[in-house]
Amino acid sequence: MSINQSNTIDAIGITPEGKVILTISDHHSWQEPWHLQLLQDKINSYLQFIESKQIFKDYPNAIGKELIIEPVMKYEPTKEAIFFLEQVKEIILNAGFGFDWKTLKSEL
Repeated sequence: MSINQSNTIDAIGITPEGKVILTISDHHSWQEPWHLQLLQDKINSYLQFIESKQIFKDYPNAIGKELIIEPVMKYEPTKEAIFFLEQVKEIILNAGFGFDWKTLKSEL
């Protein structure tokens, strides 16, 4: 799964601390003009999955745990993307969920 399938959850798991991480796999370059819209659509799908409580039907181990949406990106975000991610974080935190992102570092 990846960011391209906007209506699917790419990965879900529980950390040793008991937090549920819903991972978005993002492999696109930030040079693509449609990248932010694609990411926004994927995040909205994740929020719908959580807010509809479908997460608890599909993944009952998530009941009672902190839920965090986490895009994992192949490429370092641009200034515009960071601004977008910070806005999204504020909105999601206000909705009662967590949001964080990270960039995979190449070992090459």
